[in-house]
Amino acid sequence: MTEHPLAPVLTRLADALERVAPPREHPIDLDAADAFVWEAQSLDLRPVATVAGVDLDLLVGIDRVRDILLANTLRFAAGRPANNALLWGARGMGKSSLIKAVHREVDRRTPRALALIEIHREDIETLPRLLHGLQAGARRCLLFCDDLSFDLGDASYKSLKAVLEGGIEGRPDNVLFYATSNRRHLMPREMIENERERAIHPGEAVEEKVSLSDRFGLWLGFHPCSQDDYLEMVRGYVRRFDLTVAPEALRREALEWAQARGARSGRVAWQFVQDLAGRGDD
Repeated sequence: MTEHPLAPVLTRLADALERVAPPREHPIDLDAADAFVWEAQSLDLRPVATVAGVDLDLLVGIDRVRDILLANTLRFAAGRPANNALLWGARGMGKSSLIKAVHREVDRRTPRALALIEIHREDIETLPRLLHGLQAGARRCLLFCDDLSFDLGDASYKSLKAVLEGGIEGRPDNVLFYATSNRRHLMPREMIENERERAIHPGEAVEEKVSLSDRFGLWLGFHPCSQDDYLEMVRGYVRRFDLTVAPEALRREALEWAQARGARSGRVAWQFVQDLAGRGDD
């Protein structure tokens, strides 16, 4: 039988359409691991065998926000009402570390009660697709977005607003959303000021921009740490690594390290002790 002359053309057309078609959604298996990363391109969850982070007792100087976030997460894991949380403030003070440490602590107390799912900032527009896949599951899920912020001309914050509160479907009962940001309102100050200058009704325009952060029931602020807190962080890490260092030498070197970095924070303390541990007997 002679092939139709248009057959090769139709085959190439079908192949091209297959390549540009949206990816097929896979059934989400929340029992595959305790932590996942959302892969937006394939609309799938990638299991994470080991979550990078530190134990809760190593996070020094943030006792109040630590206790609030842990209590909120334990309530959610137990099936009780809980709030979305925005952790904002100074860099390197343990915002993302706290979320991962809280999940680890909840998993220790009630194994398999809560899955941690990280979604990258650039994939926020696919969040509704992720929630649609999670709502049918029985397992409770803690969504985590690190360094969440929106720049001038970025409209993806609108989809996040609808998901957190106010949309027709809203947030599924088995999902909680935690985010970290250096910005309290998730928007740069110049973006808000531009709205004040350009809009016909400046107050309404500004309210529309900053109302995203209002969708988070918990605002937990992180501020630059004192010298005493910084040194206590260093001592805590030194004890955990079982390092032997003379107290005065440890204090002097830790302060010199912070001065060279121009900052005191949990991250700087961790980096100093990493360097100290790596030196060994050098």
